[in-house]
Amino acid sequence: MNKVIVTDPPRADGDDVAALAEFGVATVHEALGRTGLLGPDLRPIQDGARIGGTAVTALCWPGDNLMIHAAVEQCRPGDVLVVTTTSPSRDGLFGELFATALQHRRVRGLVINTGVRDVADLRAMGFPVWSAAVSAQGTVKATAGAVNVPVVIGRQTIRPGDAILADDDGVLCVPRELVGEGLRASRARADKEEATRQAFRAGELGLDRYGLREKLADLGVRYLTAEEYAKLERE
Repeated sequence: MNKVIVTDPPRADGDDVAALAEFGVATVHEALGRTGLLGPDLRPIQDGARIGGTAVTALCWPGDNLMIHAAVEQCRPGDVLVVTTTSPSRDGLFGELFATALQHRRVRGLVINTGVRDVADLRAMGFPVWSAAVSAQGTVKATAGAVNVPVVIGRQTIRPGDAILADDDGVLCVPRELVGEGLRASRARADKEEATRQAFRAGELGLDRYGLREKLADLGVRYLTAEEYAKLERE
């Protein structure tokens, strides 16, 4: 591993990332071909938060948060700090003091696949966090890692400057060069979903709107009365 701190990575356009976040993780994920989701292990510690920002990455050693301190200096307004470790860890690498420093720098939130602590304080101060665990286990500051290098979470590669979207449904990474495409595809999907929503409100069934009756028939599914089903069970 290269022990480096990269100070000037390219970033996706902040306004475009903020606009993309408005569509929500599920819609953007679907619109981009069901790609980029960081998996179900990352859960929000709060309800109702929705953020979008550009990634600043920190690669730490297990139980060691030295490189988070280094990453804070590299954060700009509109960033999201993304933290992982060189091997699995659930220790509480991040807490309220880090969040205080990041709020001062107008960072939009944290994504971390280890643990966090001071959860009540983080909620009270309104600093959004998505983590793999909550743990009071303390850490050291002893081993060099890296800042603003590509990292992997949930089998997804996150590069510094990529778009990070997060809400109650999870966390999504959109490569910085795909943010524009993501906006176009998400708008189209949102329009399609609104048309479907209006159809459902009017009483149309998904079976008919999506042509699923034919799908059921092709799969050999039959409609039976209760009497017909009972007879089938006796045979």
